[in-house]
This record gives sequence, C-alpha cells and structure tokens, in this order.
Amino acid sequence: MAYRIEGLAPEQFAPLFGMSDEALVARNARRAVADGPGYPCRITLEEAEPGEELVLVHHVSNDTATPFRASHAIYVRRADKAGSYADEVPPIFATRTLGLRGFDGEGMLRGALLALPGEADAMIRELLERPEVAEIHAHNAALGCFLARIERN
Repeated sequence: MAYRIEGLAPEQFAPLFGMSDEALVARNARRAVADGPGYPCRITLEEAEPGEELVLVHHVSNDTATPFRASHAIYVRRADKAGSYADEVPPIFATRTLGLRGFDGEGMLRGALLALPGEADAMIRELLERPEVAEIHAHNAALGCFLARIERN
C-alpha cells in the first residue's frame, strides 16, 4: 500500500522564532536548544542538531469533533520547507518505538499497532490494508507526542 508522510507547514510556526521568551510563554510555548538526540522536528521530520534552537509548542494533531481529538507538545525548528517522504519513513522514525493510530475519515480510531525501531514501514502498510483506515498518526510510544501524519498515496 503506497503512502506519504509530510511534515507540518513551516509558515504556521515561523512567527514563533521572532517572539520574546515572555511572548512564547503567553502562548504556552517555550524556546529550547537541542543538547543531543531527542528533539525531533515535526516540520523537517529530522532530529535537530546539538545547539540548534527549537520551539516547544502545543499542537492539535487530530482536530476533529470526536472523542479522539488529540493534542500534545511538539518541537519545531526554523525551516523553509516541510520534509516529504513517499513510501519510506522519515529519519525521526528510525530509532523510536512508535504508536501508530489508524483513523477513519471522520477522525474515529479504527486500529492501532506498536512499531519497534525498524518496523514502522511494515506496520504502516499493515494498517493501511484496512479499508476503514483513512490516515495514520505516528506518536512516540513512551511520551505519547505526535510525530507525523501518514496518508494513502
């Protein structure tokens, strides 16, 4: 089953980088500096480099009028364009255990799988074999935060 994964649009986050720390706090966001792995950017779908500035911000990942509406904190970094992957997983999936949640067109949960490092592609394809699954949301299994949306290609 063919699929695509695209990072979040950078334009929606660009103004955050020009804000003061106080203005970020007023928007429930915080400035951060990567000090090693563990800062996955949801725009580029890559790890931030040590010393790179990011913003930790609240993000609604499943904005539907269902019991499965979801949000969590995510990291974003300055970026000109979103990462885009067709029939392959992005770098931030490689070392993480993922919770893959399959949703129908109305935003209702219709299936879920756990993918250990190296299993994401196979588990994505398995979920997309289910006709009721319109899209998949990938989350860090341990922390629960949203990583990326996976759509049929």
